[in-house]
Amino acid sequence: MRFLLDDEQREFAGSLGGMLGSAGTPAVVRSWATGDHGPGRALWGRLAEAGVFALAVPEEHEGLGPLPVELAVAFHELGRHAVPGPLVETAAAGALLGRLGGDSARAWLPQLASGKAVASLCVLTSAGGPYVLDADAADAVFVVDGDTLRLADTHGPVQPSADPARRLARPFGGVVLEQGPSVTAAAAHATDVAALATAAQALGLGRALLERTVEYVRQRTQFGVAIGSFQAVKHRLADTLIALEFAQPLVYAAALALEADDPAAGREVAAAKVTACEAAYAAARTALQLHGAVGYTEELDVSLWIRKARPLRTAWGTPAACRARVLGDGALR
Repeated sequence: MRFLLDDEQREFAGSLGGMLGSAGTPAVVRSWATGDHGPGRALWGRLAEAGVFALAVPEEHEGLGPLPVELAVAFHELGRHAVPGPLVETAAAGALLGRLGGDSARAWLPQLASGKAVASLCVLTSAGGPYVLDADAADAVFVVDGDTLRLADTHGPVQPSADPARRLARPFGGVVLEQGPSVTAAAAHATDVAALATAAQALGLGRALLERTVEYVRQRTQFGVAIGSFQAVKHRLADTLIALEFAQPLVYAAALALEADDPAAGREVAAAKVTACEAAYAAARTALQLHGAVGYTEELDVSLWIRKARPLRTAWGTPAACRARVLGDGALR
């Protein structure tokens, strides 16, 4: 099996990375954390123009997908640049509605693909948990409860999170859109798509943290020399790089398994999710330690990346649930 990206996929990653690199995402993150969604929605529109959200939407509903590998490529860049918002949840909602079809798919999927609508998704019986991400910014909040899909009409107060830009709330009420075994099956697929996107996002996050930390240790001096010359620092950075390098082929293997609709895709996704997120979490701990006390300050941009690692580690499948799924047949919880 080949895990290397082709020329078109690498060009897509490069163009998306270039666009995000000039978008001033730290300012967007800080605005989003305060509830100001204007800059984030503007960036959302640019991502939609690049085709990011269309990757999870079937072609018959004005999308480009489903294209799991390209989706992983896109979310790697989104994580590398710390883009805020219910990115994973919008992709997962597209996968859910794409599997279900019907009136809801026809009504919402073209809007999700074009970026005209922002969606969030809460799967109460699976890895999504009782909270929905960024309900206050979403145009549609889809809730799966057992075999029932509903469109929530309100939500509770925003809850604090380790990452201020991840704004959580409980969804309430709403109209039932679909009901039956097809909802359960579609929700399981959407959960796998969400876990894959989270893994790719975490991988990009870890890469960015490593790059920023390497740059910092080259500049910071102690005893008259750069701390990056210390053997202990080199070993810590090397361990971080090895963990990220090991996670990358697992993420793309999971994407290929989803693309092929492989029966073992769930286990592949779980392996990728736990490995990439643990690597990103280790990268965040390394960045925090090697930046020293300055790493704790909110004014330093690297703190925006550091604070994302812990929530991504448990979003759409805890490490324990992912490991259990790799060893058995259980769903992500």
